[in-house]
Amino acid sequence: MNDVLFLAHTDAGGALPRAALEALSAAKGLAAALGGKLDVALLGDGAQGAVAATAGAGARRALVAAGADLSQARYGADAAAAAALVKASGAGIVVAPHTSRLARVMAGVAVRVGGRIDTHVTGLAAEGGAVATRWFYRQRIEGTLRRAERPWILLVDPGTAPAHAPSGAAPAAEAVNVAVTDAEQRTTVTGTRQPGTGKSTIRPDAKLLFVAGAGWTKKQPDGAPHPDVAEKLILEFIDAAGASLGSSKSLVDQAGEGQKIFEFMTHLNQVGQTGATPRHPKGLATCCHGEEPHVVGWRFVGQRRAVNLDPGCGWARGKADVLYVADAFAVLAKVNELLAAKK
Repeated sequence: MNDVLFLAHTDAGGALPRAALEALSAAKGLAAALGGKLDVALLGDGAQGAVAATAGAGARRALVAAGADLSQARYGADAAAAAALVKASGAGIVVAPHTSRLARVMAGVAVRVGGRIDTHVTGLAAEGGAVATRWFYRQRIEGTLRRAERPWILLVDPGTAPAHAPSGAAPAAEAVNVAVTDAEQRTTVTGTRQPGTGKSTIRPDAKLLFVAGAGWTKKQPDGAPHPDVAEKLILEFIDAAGASLGSSKSLVDQAGEGQKIFEFMTHLNQVGQTGATPRHPKGLATCCHGEEPHVVGWRFVGQRRAVNLDPGCGWARGKADVLYVADAFAVLAKVNELLAAKK
């Protein structure tokens, strides 16, 4: 029961998403620590070709479920395919990426195979058996999980393990027959719609997280607010730096208060206790005070820096590695000038 199955789906282009490659690293490490075998299972369009991305992981088998029924993300077909792959492997532990497609179906898969599931896993280890860790209570308490039931399905959060780099030869793909009923494939994807923002500003793979606070919309030294200037500076920066954009709760809430808010920002950009908890190597906060509800969302950001005119703000009290006491408008204007000169 120490054998591990890595289960993932392909993306629209037939490749494995980065979150899957990270989960593969976690699965590989767990199998080695437990002294068990590692199997690979892929579902979706182009699954046979995506097996090449698992080369070098040391898998003994590569099980695939592909075909027209799995070209779109549908609960019935995905659940049937995932359950068939888990049964074909017979592994006691199933490690999968916590993507939206698998998060929708894996609880149902656990019921179909008579197993148990835990989600938002941030670490895997072998301590007298498999051990999983995850955070609770808005990422303030870290818990350790053990289960005797098998198969045990573990959905690993993106950003918690290094991505697997393929090398060498991959195992030959073995097709697994999946019986999909008419009821399980009746859902059809007719298109996709993005949130109400004209620009894609959320970039999970970006090396830098840039967070804007409500100070960007407040009165400036001349006695007047300049949100239009702030919009231009912020968009220029995130485009030039390839950064992901975050926001404090106070800034995104201004829309409900009838105040000016940046058109490219929604509540999806919110970082903090009631927002997202991103994982980026570096983070830069501007015009926000570094209070606890906001900073808790920065818990997994590697290097944290902030720009604020107040030397006594929350960032200065041990929550930022570096605090620049300066005017964010002037700082960003100069940084944008330097970035433009490097092009």
